[in-house]
Amino acid sequence: MRFLNQARLLFFLIILGSLGVVPGVTVAGQDAIDFELVKDYARFSNAAYLGKSRIDEIGQSSDYSLTHYGDIPKLSVAYYLLTNDKDKTQVIAVRGTSNVENTMLDMDLKLVTDAHAGVRLHRGFSLAAERIYREVKPNLKPDYALSTTGHSLGGAVALILAMYLDLDQFDVTRVVTFGQPKVTNIAGAEKFSHLNILRVVTPRDMVPLLPPLDYSDIYKLDIYWHIGQEVILLPDNHYAILEGVASMLRVTDFSKQIPSESNLQHHQMAYYFGRLESKLDAAKEVPFEVDLNLFNLFGNGEQE
Repeated sequence: MRFLNQARLLFFLIILGSLGVVPGVTVAGQDAIDFELVKDYARFSNAAYLGKSRIDEIGQSSDYSLTHYGDIPKLSVAYYLLTNDKDKTQVIAVRGTSNVENTMLDMDLKLVTDAHAGVRLHRGFSLAAERIYREVKPNLKPDYALSTTGHSLGGAVALILAMYLDLDQFDVTRVVTFGQPKVTNIAGAEKFSHLNILRVVTPRDMVPLLPPLDYSDIYKLDIYWHIGQEVILLPDNHYAILEGVASMLRVTDFSKQIPSESNLQHHQMAYYFGRLESKLDAAKEVPFEVDLNLFNLFGNGEQE
């Protein structure tokens, strides 16, 4: 029965993709990725872990000044706002957590309708985004271009902040996240598919595959779904881009091995920096093959 449910879901996703019902279902081969720009956002995301003084120093090196810094201990979230008055741009960066596994387990993973975004979102992530948005909004300049970034859970919150900003008519130019888990469902992904989103991942980082697919929600189209281009940092100067169904089914390639300490290493920002460095000169996009494994599509499965 378990295998039949998995097979039904896989078939369902592929049919939806072929009909264009779900957003971004094709493997991308579009514009080349500006890895210098991606590295800048990696620096902003990493700075969120380093404290206020280092944030100010890193911001100034890119002609930004630290406009606002906030820390919400109860939610284990910190964030900051940088402003560049010369270019009329602002960046919101959100810190992740040093214990992502426990945080994911402790949070309520069910999707709930978010009053501001008007779509169903991960409850824990949206609570953090709501709190940050209330605090940072008075410091935002409506005529400036805005971008958001973050690593891990910080990336998830940064994406929801971009949704709020977009709905409130701010000029959201881009969202760049690193190792970001999913935040919404298919309907939410469709509503905000116009946002310029780069989700940067490493091949063996498990966090972007969370929360897992749940075949019990298949007929309601209420399964977690990623938004935007997924940029996979492969070894050497290689990278791949996936979207939609192809990105979602990448979990099948993951399920053939037991999670290990190396998966945690591949989630760290230091590892992301290492992979980005090799892409700064002559980066080459290559195909990414998804090796389908129906028996393990939803994790530790054996045929039943």
